Amino acid sequence: MTPRERTDWVKALATAGGFARVGVAVAGALPHMDGLDRWLAAGMHAGMAYMARNTELRKDAAGIVPGARSGICLAVPYAPALDVAAGLGQGVIARYARGRDYHKVLKSRCHALMDIIRQEEPSFDGRAFVDSAPLSERTLAVLAGLGSVGRNGCLIVPGLGSYVLLAEIVCNLELVPDSPQAGPCDGCGKCVSACPTGALTGDGLVDARRCISYWTLEDAGEVPDFVAQRMGARVLGCDACQEACPHNAALPAGDDEITGGQSPLSVLDLAQVLAWTTDQWDQASRGRAWRRADEHMVMRNAQIAAGNVRRAGFSERDSESL
Repeated sequence: MTPRERTDWVKALATAGGFARVGVAVAGALPHMDGLDRWLAAGMHAGMAYMARNTELRKDAAGIVPGARSGICLAVPYAPALDVAAGLGQGVIARYARGRDYHKVLKSRCHALMDIIRQEEPSFDGRAFVDSAPLSERTLAVLAGLGSVGRNGCLIVPGLGSYVLLAEIVCNLELVPDSPQAGPCDGCGKCVSACPTGALTGDGLVDARRCISYWTLEDAGEVPDFVAQRMGARVLGCDACQEACPHNAALPAGDDEITGGQSPLSVLDLAQVLAWTTDQWDQASRGRAWRRADEHMVMRNAQIAAGNVRRAGFSERDSESL
């Protein structure tokens, strides 16, 4: 096959294998990586010390897979088919964490795709990544023409918005790279204004020290008061900036295996969570993306959310009696 024919073939296989968008980038030094340096220098990675390691690998896709020539960038949407609003006493789960653990789902699809490629191309060699290595996924995806990074740091894919999960196959195949596309973020700033804690710098960087998603899913320490007070009923993650993005309005339903389809676990009963035994926590979280937060973190978050909901309930009743 010619490189063009091989590229079209791989893209068709990826689409048939459950990926909504496919693009190709040259595996090599990544441009426009000064944002990573500024983010680290400012300490905005908070307790994620691993982000400060292997920074040179993050800037060169070929460095992570010796002999690599191409990066196959893949995207799957996770906009919910049914978005259930939280009621009184319920805690909210971020959309990406409501269904099955996407790391396992997407990695499995990547491996299935690689097996098919290898049957036709016996010399094929590569590795699949889903948040699993020092690889700058969004930068590679931009180079592959999947979309562009918005002011909230999320990749915005035309037709899918920013509710997308990424996977990559960095490999030795000679493929025809796609071209980056302009936009679609028009810099409206709605995402920046919507952030409850002011974690967005407005230039695509997120200050994890102020980010609700970071504190509820990444850090097992004590949540700072100014973050806890603004968490509201959020127990796992935060979608505030994405909910405000115009590109996320009226999206088609995402991948059923990721979203949970018509039966998503979008809310948790806070009283039940706070009464969970370890076995109950294990059963509820097993196989789900939000298991990234351990039992202690989930209980901590639920306590904060319950306190916020309780105070909000009292405030509403007080105001009604005035």
